[in-house]
Amino acid sequence: MTERITKSMAKNIYYGGGLFALLIFLGLSFDTVQQIPERSNEVNMTESVVAGKALWEKNNCVGCHTLIGEGAYYAPELMNVFNRRGASDEATFKGYMQGWMAAQPLDTPHRRKMPQFNLSTEEVDSLSDFLIWTSKVNANEWPPTIEG
Repeated sequence: MTERITKSMAKNIYYGGGLFALLIFLGLSFDTVQQIPERSNEVNMTESVVAGKALWEKNNCVGCHTLIGEGAYYAPELMNVFNRRGASDEATFKGYMQGWMAAQPLDTPHRRKMPQFNLSTEEVDSLSDFLIWTSKVNANEWPPTIEG
């Protein structure tokens, strides 16, 4: 004996499935919002970090680089540049950033050159603080490799 699905049954399946999906979505959204304070590293945000973020946006760094996987995949991921180039030492990293930013544009064959932004020492330190802060955000082990 074969049964056919009636319009009423199909409507109940549609609304029941939609309600179930909505409840799952709301539950996962609530769980994510609950985790943000402990994962965001917001408590360590300083004025220098905020100034570095403003420089990041003003100079459109995301136009070439990625940060936490977001941006243009042209230049390296910078979420872990503090660990890569500074060996997790803030003074070492800030010195590296001062030298790197001053040396731009490098004359490397077959590569697009990073522009010279003519940032002051304080601005480079702020950008460094922003990248140091970003490296301490819990991003589920992103990026997957040390080289980004």
